[in-house]
Amino acid sequence: MKVFVAGATGETGRRIVKELVNRKIPVRALVRNLEGAREILPPEAELVVGDVLKADSLQSAIGDSTFLICATGASPSLNPTGPYMVDYEGTKNLVDAAKAKAIEHFVFVSSLCVSQFFHPLNLFWLILVWKKQAEEYLQKSGLTYTIVRPGGLKNEENQFPLVMESADTLFEGSVPRVKVALVCVEALFSPQSRNKIVEIVAKEDASLKSFEDLFASVS
Repeated sequence: MKVFVAGATGETGRRIVKELVNRKIPVRALVRNLEGAREILPPEAELVVGDVLKADSLQSAIGDSTFLICATGASPSLNPTGPYMVDYEGTKNLVDAAKAKAIEHFVFVSSLCVSQFFHPLNLFWLILVWKKQAEEYLQKSGLTYTIVRPGGLKNEENQFPLVMESADTLFEGSVPRVKVALVCVEALFSPQSRNKIVEIVAKEDASLKSFEDLFASVS
């Protein structure tokens, strides 16, 4: 087992890489800047330089990986094509490369509320629209997938239990990025996570459940 992580130096991606390394799972991390990545990521991670927008390079970047986690996301900028290029075209390129490499399970970090067109986040160049398009492309690909839709992302951890629901059920709430990373990694091992969209937030008053029970509760 080896996991390819796209978006590995992002705030969520680096936590995914750390969780995999902590579990002693081999990681191949896609990075754009090697020196910068070495300062951020654990030394146990295998780094490969590449870009999701360069489709013809992704198969070699994936190498001998057997699982893939996509945690890419457009950075806030004045470029109106950013979300379209990164969140849709970049994910589409990864899906195509994953199919060609016979990836066993593709985990995609999307966002809560992607089905709501009149959401404030769409003022950022329709970012939710393009994430939803990427979700649909993955769903139609034939790959085994888990789509993770987190609420508002927090860099600080908390001890609140996770709430996991089916698509278009949760419309507010936040979740620590560490918990998002846990969900992504657990999805690789849970038969109950396969070919599902899961929406996640953390709530102080929620009941504590195992990951297997959480995934099983989602239709």
